[in-house]
Amino acid sequence: MPHGSDRIGHRRQATNDHGTALGFQSLLRRNCNNLGQVMKQLLVAFILCLLFAPSLQADGEVNVESFVSSGVMMFADTSRGAPFAKDPAVVRYRDGYYLYYTVKPGNGIEGYRTGIATSDDLITWNKVGELEPMQDCERNGYCAPGAIVLRGQVHLFYQTYGNGRRDAICHAWSSDGVSFERNPTNPVFSPAGDWCAGRAIDADVIEHDGRLLLYYSTRDPEMKIQLQGVAAAPFDSEFNQSDWTQLNPDGPILKPELPWEKTCIEAAALCKHGGSLYMFYAGAYNNKPQQIGCAISRDGVAWKRLSDQPFLPNGEPGEWNSSESGHPYAFTDDDGSTYLFYQGNNDMGKSWYLSKVRIDWDRGMPVIAP
Repeated sequence: MPHGSDRIGHRRQATNDHGTALGFQSLLRRNCNNLGQVMKQLLVAFILCLLFAPSLQADGEVNVESFVSSGVMMFADTSRGAPFAKDPAVVRYRDGYYLYYTVKPGNGIEGYRTGIATSDDLITWNKVGELEPMQDCERNGYCAPGAIVLRGQVHLFYQTYGNGRRDAICHAWSSDGVSFERNPTNPVFSPAGDWCAGRAIDADVIEHDGRLLLYYSTRDPEMKIQLQGVAAAPFDSEFNQSDWTQLNPDGPILKPELPWEKTCIEAAALCKHGGSLYMFYAGAYNNKPQQIGCAISRDGVAWKRLSDQPFLPNGEPGEWNSSESGHPYAFTDDDGSTYLFYQGNNDMGKSWYLSKVRIDWDRGMPVIAP
């Protein structure tokens, strides 16, 4: 089981570093008449900055080892060069944890793919493989998985990539968490209706009232505004294409309305608590900045926001997630602990990292654990 707090002290770090910098500036002004003394003070300032800001390296690259050694999850896949891991999904399977995430093209591999990493503490992750393309619908790419353990197997619901309006949700399952068999009816779901473009991406699934609910993101007919929808299949079905029923045929279940959400709501991440469903969602497109909100529902279709402010905002300038805190995934462990995994970066998408915070519950409402 994971131990300790995973909350990242973004604002405290920024405040301390800022105060330190102002102190050095004042000191240097008072001693500017003595060049030798100034040089000594600059050297001291440089050394202290290295000590006080260990989480960032040259060019804004995140010091993963510094976070992990402090008991904070930080993960990126470097198999294609620059650090890159997006769209997390986590399950506990057998004796460990499995992380499924998006890997970018590169090093001779075309199209986005789904990577696999494992951990025994939810902090340190080691890559163990990738899903290899097996079907024609995966030819241009496949990524952004949702994951769930059902009937002793890991089930992934993931999107095709690179097909515009024709991107859709696919299904695969595994008995070892690494090698996946594809659903022969893939892609298994895409939405219909004149309110959307017919596209489906960013899947997540959760069992509710004897059905498996499939949450997906789509766009308006002009492909400008990202919207949220939901479908359902009998829980004891094979989750084939014919098993799914769209539950919102006339419009989205959630659409961008708040200023910080701009023109996008996507990447629904579901969990249960106290008889209610909670949806953590990404508001605004990547690096606008994308931030994470939260909504509540009893039936999985009608949703109410818990706040008009982000539940998990992007970081302050200079922090590892200053460009965004986005694409969440809610994971509930066997002991009932809830964790919110998410992606972030500080260079407008040149790199991507995954981290997490622990969620506590206060009178039925989620709060980020101290």
